[in-house]
Amino acid sequence: MSTSRQAAIVTALIGDKHQVAGQRAVAELRAGRPISIEHGRDAILAAALDGASPSLFAAFADMAKGSIILSAQRGRVLGLPVEHAVSAPLAGLDLPAAQRLAAAPSHAPPAHWRIADASAEAAVQLCGQALVLPAALAAPLASAPPEGLFRVRLEAIAAATAPAPDTPEIVSAANVPLASGVVGRFVVFRSASEPRDQLAVVVGDPDPAQPVLVRVHSACLTGDLFGSLKCDCGDQLHSAMDRLAAEGGGVLLYLDQEGRGIGIGNKMRAYALQQDGLDTIDADAVLGFSADERRFESAAAMLLKLGFSKIVLLTNNPEKIGALTRAGLDVVARRPLYGCVTPQNRSYLSTKAARANHALAPLLKPPAAGASS
Repeated sequence: MSTSRQAAIVTALIGDKHQVAGQRAVAELRAGRPISIEHGRDAILAAALDGASPSLFAAFADMAKGSIILSAQRGRVLGLPVEHAVSAPLAGLDLPAAQRLAAAPSHAPPAHWRIADASAEAAVQLCGQALVLPAALAAPLASAPPEGLFRVRLEAIAAATAPAPDTPEIVSAANVPLASGVVGRFVVFRSASEPRDQLAVVVGDPDPAQPVLVRVHSACLTGDLFGSLKCDCGDQLHSAMDRLAAEGGGVLLYLDQEGRGIGIGNKMRAYALQQDGLDTIDADAVLGFSADERRFESAAAMLLKLGFSKIVLLTNNPEKIGALTRAGLDVVARRPLYGCVTPQNRSYLSTKAARANHALAPLLKPPAAGASS
């Protein structure tokens, strides 16, 4: 077989080279290893601040122009009028000070800062995808990257982080009887764009020729499994399954997008900030995240793979309707899905209604005199 033919086969098997390079870069940063981001003839060494060892931090601090890179959202929390990531010198900072600069609720802006260049901003984006704090260590590489360091082109990161159609494959399926009396067909999906397998639960035998009732549910370990009173996620999950059964069938997608896409570790950081008085959106902003980091291309692709293109969506979130529509689904109607209001989650639900436009007004009516929430 010719070399060119072998190369063509490998390319076909691997897929989009930019997507693959971006995924590998995310994996390296999550593992705590630095990477080289290259643009033209320039290159930077970049690593995630979150989880950085003292020795790794010291290495960056000793490099010429070693910097900490913060997301635009974190920059605005610090009072900087920015729309892009910012760079501040590491000189004078130790690791705890850098960590406070990246995530402390009350912190002065750095004395010296500038808008980060495109490669440094890309490093922050990759950190967010790796589910670590969106803050990076960076330094220019004056010579060729050391052997063994993963190298990625800036254009590959741009392609890998842009919304794109997903191509999940079904890897297994089985019927599972549930305590509620429902039998769900659990269908497991795998795709290159998602670090973990995703799940669809098909209830009944929905007709693909008709709009199917769908709940797109983002995993919530604390609410779904442990019954946390801080949110309504567990209530929504069980109510959705009951609704699917009562209405003759449908599909529940269970997506690994904990904490609106920031991961369980950052979600617990946000919870700690909420204990100090911040609401859910401001807590995420302090950590450098937007109000919602989730993406729904995989959800749409899973439904299309199952044969469902027209859906009736169980949600209170109008943004989810728009995201699924842009991803190729025909959302013909929305139906509300309410959980229980508790003293512990009323503020959280009120924030979602007031600041994220969730349709929760009927749920949040003040309780009648003498009644409890």
